[in-house]
Amino acid sequence: MRLLIIEDEVRTAEYLQQGLSENGYIVDCAATGIDGLHLARQHAYDLVILDVNLPQLDGWSVLQRLRAESSTRIMMLTAHGRLSDRVKGLDLGADDYLLKPFEFPELLARIRSLLRRSEQNLAPATLRVADLELDPSRHRAYRRNQRIDLTAKEFALLHLLMRQSGEVLSRTQIISLVWDMNFDCDTNVVEVSIRRLRAKIDDPFEDKLIHTLRGVGYVLEARE
Repeated sequence: MRLLIIEDEVRTAEYLQQGLSENGYIVDCAATGIDGLHLARQHAYDLVILDVNLPQLDGWSVLQRLRAESSTRIMMLTAHGRLSDRVKGLDLGADDYLLKPFEFPELLARIRSLLRRSEQNLAPATLRVADLELDPSRHRAYRRNQRIDLTAKEFALLHLLMRQSGEVLSRTQIISLVWDMNFDCDTNVVEVSIRRLRAKIDDPFEDKLIHTLRGVGYVLEARE
């Protein structure tokens, strides 16, 4: 799941980015309303976390413009706690409104709730390719009914490959969709992660599902 934080307070943005990354989310940050709006238009985010007091373009304006263009889930995270502010945010199209200061476990719970609603509307409960199954809502993977334990990044990588089953994905595409926009593309993190994923979902089984097209990328599909 890829999230965008639009927050001009550096310490708050860093705290959110670190905490959410540690919980398996891909997180991009913007410090101004203009930059946040630009990123939201350039990438497919599952959720936008939006402050109100932003330079260049305030959060209300960002919310209005995003809602006019997209159905992406939007959570207001702000110190504006008056009833009139909360009503305004919800009337303008925010899906949730959380006040600062906040408790991180509550933020995580609200994010999970919003993303569950998105998954119910947009995606099947379980992804299947051959005898491999992935249940995103419960964060579980199985092959031939055998439970496979995955790290957060391995799960995100497998989720991407299964969503795009049959489509070849380049390492640059994988980095941008599983890590974040600032990640160093010169590392071998994709190759290492693919190797570790193969060790869990392919090596113990006769039929291989993850295939490499040299010089092109990777694809997950059943082949005869």
